[in-house]
Amino acid sequence: MVLINTALRRIGRGITSSIFEFCFVVYLSLWDISLTLINALTFNRKVGRVTPKGHPGEGGIWPEYIPPKPGDSRCSCPALNAMANHGILPRDGRNITFRELSGKVRATYNFAPSFCLYVPRDIAHILNRSYNTGRFDLSDIDVHNGIEHDASLVRRDTYHQIDQGLPDGQLVASLLKCATGPPPRIQATPSDPPLPPNESPYFGVAAHVVKDMTDFDMNRTLTPTNLSRHLGARRRECRRDNGQYSLDFGHKIFGSSNGSTLLTIFGGCVPDLYTFLAEERLPDGWESRVRDQMGLTIFTFNRTVFRVELGVEEEVNQPLNLL
Repeated sequence: MVLINTALRRIGRGITSSIFEFCFVVYLSLWDISLTLINALTFNRKVGRVTPKGHPGEGGIWPEYIPPKPGDSRCSCPALNAMANHGILPRDGRNITFRELSGKVRATYNFAPSFCLYVPRDIAHILNRSYNTGRFDLSDIDVHNGIEHDASLVRRDTYHQIDQGLPDGQLVASLLKCATGPPPRIQATPSDPPLPPNESPYFGVAAHVVKDMTDFDMNRTLTPTNLSRHLGARRRECRRDNGQYSLDFGHKIFGSSNGSTLLTIFGGCVPDLYTFLAEERLPDGWESRVRDQMGLTIFTFNRTVFRVELGVEEEVNQPLNLL
């Protein structure tokens, strides 16, 4: 009798959860589409006024950048690490609420509120925590094949590097050097930025990037085609070198989403991307290149994501594993 009661309760909870998730997806989709329509019908935010008034980064003035100290928590996401390095998130990267993450990501990068609900909620569910009441450390989200995945653009696979808190200088340089787009339309940070201090954990990363990019003209932009080709190259490399390589369709889309952030939020601007990826710092004077009033919606973002992912030739050059 106890077994039957437990089984019925589990079935009931599963059905309830499935119905709620279906309703949530419908709600989120309708909300996101409405925000996309509002963006289409309203004027863009003015240059220099993308970051909301009263929020860190207003007018391109970001809080002091302090690299992480021993014991601080960092993860495989440069965007979240940069926020912690500037004190927008707790500098130690610990005890962050998911709801806090939503609001601060929206203000910093001008993602739409629908996007800023979907992603932190997804992280919470991966970690089996509540979006409304849960807390996390940045390193918590690096559970393998949760948010963190193989064939990252700027980090080695966990097979080779367990700690995902710092980028890999060689990978950052390789990504930036594949850029063939025209000079950015909006003035970027200087194309020959100084190295971080020797005591910074990012010093070795940045030094490697600078060394590998000697004589490379950084006054360029990264394009969707560049990103597709580079993602394909990374997947081939990781499949060859990682005996435990795994990358399902969902994580392929997530990898393309990460790359598409560089194209949308950062406009593909190589000088800005150097600072963001090598030092996990927001450049002085920088603001999101997305100027839509309601921010970058999931619908609009996915246009770039699928353009990038569908251009990855590696996916059609590999044999089909049907059995």
